[in-house]
Amino acid sequence: MKELICINCPLGCHLSVDDNDLANIKVTGNTCPRGVTYATSEVTAPKRMVTSSVPVKGGKVARVSVKTSEPIPKEKIFDCLKVIKKVKAVAPVAIGDVLVANVCGTDVNVIATSQAAKL
Repeated sequence: MKELICINCPLGCHLSVDDNDLANIKVTGNTCPRGVTYATSEVTAPKRMVTSSVPVKGGKVARVSVKTSEPIPKEKIFDCLKVIKKVKAVAPVAIGDVLVANVCGTDVNVIATSQAAKL
């Protein structure tokens, strides 16, 4: 039995998850169906968004913030961060620009979440 707090909505339901049989996961404590979906994915294949920043060459700002366009498998977070650490954006950078495509073979892109105008 695992205890989780659902993060899919502001209610923050306290969930109890019986994952002894992964083919038949039982979730209690949820107020809405999203709690079951969250708990099931959290015990079978947890994913997280990754956020960071990268340096900008030739920009009016030194760095831009970045994030994965979708959550990636939790076990790939540190590999993703190693890739992001090597990235150097070139100004101009717009919000939504893809700075790394298909990061670590996840079919998820790393995108800019801030902008940098050219010097």
